[in-house]
Amino acid sequence: MANVNIKFNNKDYLLSCDDGQEESLKKLTEFLDKKYKELNDKLGNIGENKLLLITTIQLIDNYFDLKKKVTLQKNNLDNLSKKFLELKSLAIKYKDVKDKEMLKLNEEIESFKKTIEENNHSYESMLDRTTKSLEKIIENTSSISKVQ
Repeated sequence: MANVNIKFNNKDYLLSCDDGQEESLKKLTEFLDKKYKELNDKLGNIGENKLLLITTIQLIDNYFDLKKKVTLQKNNLDNLSKKFLELKSLAIKYKDVKDKEMLKLNEEIESFKKTIEENNHSYESMLDRTTKSLEKIIENTSSISKVQ
């Protein structure tokens, strides 16, 4: 335990605190002394005990207001976190659906390419047969022409 000399309301006090907490205790006491002096200037000489009580009540009121605001902000953050998780879930579902659609489209493109290749082969085969038929017709026509 450490001992700290502090000044409050122009009086010296010796207080004890955990080791390493000396500066924190001094700052807290300075803050309390400042609030006490502000109220003393505002309210006048109403007695040390009453002034200490009013100072304490104001500080506790500020503390509860701040605690309420922190709780409200925590709730807001919790709600935002829930909404974020919902959006994340929706985004993942959307991505999954789009991935499946892309897979299906790629399969359809591959099928279409295969159909084109097959039709191209059939077309070339048909052109070859037609060409051969035309060549035979021309050859036959040539032969008939020679016979006459």
